[in-house]
Amino acid sequence: MAEGGQIVDHRNGRDVVLRLRGIRTQFGDKVIHNNLDFDVFRGEIVGLVGGSGTGKSVLLKTIIGLNEAREGTIEMLGVDTGTLHGKAKREMLARTGVQFQDGALFSSLSVTENIIVPIREHAQLEEDTMREIAALKVAMVGLPPDTGEKKPSELSGGMRKRASLARALALDAELLFLDEPTAGLDPIGAAHYDELVKGLSHSLGLTILMVTHDLDSLNAVCDRIAVLLDKRVVVGTMEELLEYDHPWVREYFHGPRGRAARQERK
Repeated sequence: MAEGGQIVDHRNGRDVVLRLRGIRTQFGDKVIHNNLDFDVFRGEIVGLVGGSGTGKSVLLKTIIGLNEAREGTIEMLGVDTGTLHGKAKREMLARTGVQFQDGALFSSLSVTENIIVPIREHAQLEEDTMREIAALKVAMVGLPPDTGEKKPSELSGGMRKRASLARALALDAELLFLDEPTAGLDPIGAAHYDELVKGLSHSLGLTILMVTHDLDSLNAVCDRIAVLLDKRVVVGTMEELLEYDHPWVREYFHGPRGRAARQERK
């Protein structure tokens, strides 16, 4: 039910900023998700996990509009995204940010120029103002000031991830989507990145959906975890999922890596 432009879940009174109902995705005869329901509440970080072939990236691409669901509805920030076209769709995109797994930075542009791309597309600002905003975003993600003038090829993998995050935050997004943000990082770099994401979420009031396979990240930053199982999704806290009776869940959360991650959390 919509109230004041927001969807409110009356079970707990929290704003639902992302709501999926009856989602079905498929390619040819292969059904990936079927009758999938899923809510993300304002201000929380939700980790999306699942075994190989469960369609984590497919679901993310469907949510952000790069893949079309065969059935179902997606409501984002109180609006059914299937009804959005033209200016209304652009305005919704300006309220969200996406960091793709490989960063997806334009290799021929500097970091500053990459960050400016969405600003130029959605805002009427002077060049100097856009560069000032880009410099602020570079600092916000913990990169040195001179990073802005460098090309992606001049950066380490961890720095490219932060630069990509800076671009995702260029328009002061309310809802942020991260696709395997710590993939390819060493444990120290991944831990620092987790701290960055959690800090930004708290300081900026972000709502984050994060596709990941990293148990350490799930423990460190996620309020709830969504597990893709049998073409649908099961959502709960880490403690709740540890009690959930499903073979994949037991193997994932109770295996050696899961035990190590929980021990590290303590």
